[in-house]
Amino acid sequence: MGFLDINNVTKSYGAVEVLHKVDIAVEEGEFLVLVGPSGCGKSTLLNMIAGLEDITSGEIGINGRVVNGVHPSNRNIAMVFQSYALYPNMTVGQNITFGLEMHGVPKPERDKAMNDVAKLLQIEQLLDRKPGQLSGGQRQRVAMGRALVRDPDVFLFDEPLSNLDAKLRVDMRTEIKKLHEKLKTTIVYVTHDQIEAMTLSTRIAVMYEGYVQQLGTPKEIYDTPANLFVATFMGSPAMNIMNAKVVMKDGRPHASLVTSEGGEALLPFSQDNMSEWDGKEILLGIRPEAITDPDGADRKSSNVVALENRIIVTEPAGSDTFVTTNLGGKDVISRLRADVPVSAGEMFGFAVNMEKAVAFDPATEKRIEG
Repeated sequence: MGFLDINNVTKSYGAVEVLHKVDIAVEEGEFLVLVGPSGCGKSTLLNMIAGLEDITSGEIGINGRVVNGVHPSNRNIAMVFQSYALYPNMTVGQNITFGLEMHGVPKPERDKAMNDVAKLLQIEQLLDRKPGQLSGGQRQRVAMGRALVRDPDVFLFDEPLSNLDAKLRVDMRTEIKKLHEKLKTTIVYVTHDQIEAMTLSTRIAVMYEGYVQQLGTPKEIYDTPANLFVATFMGSPAMNIMNAKVVMKDGRPHASLVTSEGGEALLPFSQDNMSEWDGKEILLGIRPEAITDPDGADRKSSNVVALENRIIVTEPAGSDTFVTTNLGGKDVISRLRADVPVSAGEMFGFAVNMEKAVAFDPATEKRIEG
């Protein structure tokens, strides 16, 4: 049982079920990110926690109390919206303390809470301004301040950075992370941005079509995706997925793939369970950083395999060079060090870290577990 319990929760609109038996237990102080594409049900789930949407079946509990049917104002939660939802006719200070005023908190206490939060968010100089005089990043800080001043059990963030430009999003992401490290608050955060999910969370729930596809730490989600959707949704660039066949050689299972020149590459698996798939087709997943140049390969890995293949495209990206080649009948992206001399059309000696390889069942699209 967690601090926030989502037990077998479903949501239907008429005959259409849009959330299917969601089970998540969030511990106190945890930062849970709900991530997935538009329409996957993540915002609907957040709104059900907040009390803005009714629960069709199941239970939601906060701090040991079932809150089904409890009004949002009585759930002791605070929400930060995508649109900021600030009152334009009020000053920043009034926006921050308005909720406290509505709950009958005396003015001296309101002022102290406001000043403490303003100092924490570094917006003391903005307290007398109106929202229309603020930048997007400043408005977001004010919206966060309004939530923080309440000292709730759970903070809910609904895509709070999606209206900001790229640089400001990175800056605010860092600020939110620092805030969580300092306050140790319980946060549920919705985003469609998998980079936000990976960098902010202590755990991630990857959602698609109303189902939680996988729940785990960022490392678990990234290294051992539960299925093809998670593998290709999480990570930038996405995990490479190639057609392969399992063959036994010297008593060890290998992935057999067609190379760019039409030959065969035999890449030995690190996990023994692939022996059961001898002679069968699989989908092989390898992340770009596990296909690199020999000097850039992981020195700790005991299963780095050399592979000659032709380069199709090179993309210098400052700190890295991304290279596209063809393997297993698919275009495959590899991540090389920035100073590796490569050119389109030439053969290149790649180093493939098979310790990082993941195999999927083509029929179910689920990861073949070791």
